[in-house]
Amino acid sequence: MISSSIREQFPILNQNINGHPLVYLDNAATSQKPRQVIEAVKSYYEWDNANVHRGVHTLGSRATDAYEGAREKLAKFINARSTQEIIFTRGTTTALNIVASSYGPSVVGEGDEIVITQMEHHSNLIPWQQLAKKTGATLKYIPLQPDGTILLVDAEKTITDQTKIVAIAYVSNVMGVTHPVKELAAIAHRHGAIIVVDGAQSTPHMKVDVQDLDCDFYALSGHKMLAPTGIGALYGKKALLEAMEPVEFGGEMIDDVGLYESTWKELPWKFEGGTPIIAGAVGLGAAIDFLQEIGLDEIHRHETKLAAYAEHRLSEISGLSLYGPRNREVGVITFNLGDVHPHDVATVLDAEGIAIRAGHHCCQPLMRWLEVSSTARASFYLYNNESEIDLLVAALIKTKEYFAYELG
Repeated sequence: MISSSIREQFPILNQNINGHPLVYLDNAATSQKPRQVIEAVKSYYEWDNANVHRGVHTLGSRATDAYEGAREKLAKFINARSTQEIIFTRGTTTALNIVASSYGPSVVGEGDEIVITQMEHHSNLIPWQQLAKKTGATLKYIPLQPDGTILLVDAEKTITDQTKIVAIAYVSNVMGVTHPVKELAAIAHRHGAIIVVDGAQSTPHMKVDVQDLDCDFYALSGHKMLAPTGIGALYGKKALLEAMEPVEFGGEMIDDVGLYESTWKELPWKFEGGTPIIAGAVGLGAAIDFLQEIGLDEIHRHETKLAAYAEHRLSEISGLSLYGPRNREVGVITFNLGDVHPHDVATVLDAEGIAIRAGHHCCQPLMRWLEVSSTARASFYLYNNESEIDLLVAALIKTKEYFAYELG
């Protein structure tokens, strides 16, 4: 069981917002940072700040060790076969774009298919739209069930021998759906396609094993898993990464440069042109240490319990619509409160010190599928508790009163 003392490790939570203790329920957007991560980044800048891989002086060696040490931690964290399969990026968006712009054109042509779902974050939709436009490929969508889940039988019908890429979020940032990625990977591979997994919402909240999933690419963001902003990673099977061309060119990723031809370094560095996000990687390494000290299974159990409690309490509010499956495995709850605009809901909640998300959540096609313009979203993490959900419910009831809605 996660100790209540965990919250004390997050300095930002020890403050009042608009005269109320902060209740931070916007973790699907970004997580807060524990003191351990903040101190690791601070220590790097105070003691080890230097460029990596280049200098032979002491600071350069220490910086390189810290940077590559973070890569080793991440490789073990998601069970990659080697550090060569871990490419540091700015985040999930960059990682997905690398696959679409480098791997995509080499395998996708006119008449081929790219398969996704309507609930994808724009970061896992627009790159494939652009690839389809450039190559003449067809973008296809696996149908959604009323609760936002997908059926494997529908996936079997949608993925064909013409499919080259299947791209899907492991966990939806809106619906709280956990997709059967392992089974989808098997279907894709039977048809000769590869699968790309958006792991932004799964990596912080559950144990991820890319070898067990048998995914070909997996993208993640550090800032959603306690690390600083601006750092993320792309996992890719080594054979696929070796066959791909870099998408950024310049220093650090080169092997030999001539006047008319150049060659690239080996993996993973051929995809990391320029000075990398060193401090971000150091923070990511510290975040991984923190998460492993608690245990991903324990975090998952904690969030599943919070999600069940939140579903129960929110369902008590008349006029409130919940979206997504019941008994979800992750702490993402999306809702609307009658006809009150989600931005108005979020504004009133903020006056009570409660931070939630309101808008289309970078999922406009999904909003149209839901037949709404936007929704409100509360998302939980390891430092949240049931008493904060009670405060959320009380504030939502107050919101109804403010907008003169009849209480149930």
